[in-house]
Amino acid sequence: MDIVNPALDDYLLAHCTPADDLLRDLVEETHALAPGTTMQITHDEGEFLTMLVRLTRATTAVEVGVFTGYSSICIARGLPADGRLIACDVSEEWTAVARRYWQRAGLTDRIDLRLAPAAETLRALPQEPGVDFAFIDADKTGYPTYYEELVPRLRPGGLLVLDNVLRTGRVVDPAAQDEADVAIRRINDTITADDRMQSVMLPLRDGVTLARKRA
Repeated sequence: MDIVNPALDDYLLAHCTPADDLLRDLVEETHALAPGTTMQITHDEGEFLTMLVRLTRATTAVEVGVFTGYSSICIARGLPADGRLIACDVSEEWTAVARRYWQRAGLTDRIDLRLAPAAETLRALPQEPGVDFAFIDADKTGYPTYYEELVPRLRPGGLLVLDNVLRTGRVVDPAAQDEADVAIRRINDTITADDRMQSVMLPLRDGVTLARKRA
């Protein structure tokens, strides 16, 4: 299911701050290495992340799911020079690509890559609420766990962003019952019922949820 009419796609991107050469090169290399991949966010999503980080004035951010580093660059660019992004992933192969582009972007000082299962990395973070911004875009079955680990660590007013919350429309298809579909429905319902959070689900690409921790 296309959430955005394909005829409008080029128009939307044409009315977004354009990608620079670095991001265009990263997209080109990623598609060459993984033809047809859907694991990389789109340019408008990246600009959206950068804007959200700046609007929240975040200094400490967490990303679950790095792939080749496009979203990491967008988040890190929104942070101040002394900000920090903890980037969680398990793939040395894909994050090797990310590291090269982080270096080229001059962002290596802001990005702390943790190569381990994300649940382990999150549980090892300090318990006190010191995270300003978090982005989840990884294995869908892990979303409920990542959410429950991150929410207590968000500061009041902190923002949690989750990608792919519509599963190309599978969330409303009763026949869609694989583990990822079930997990996404579960986390969508959990967030809606969570008194700790104020949330909105947006029809951006494959669905993006913004969940803000109440003061």
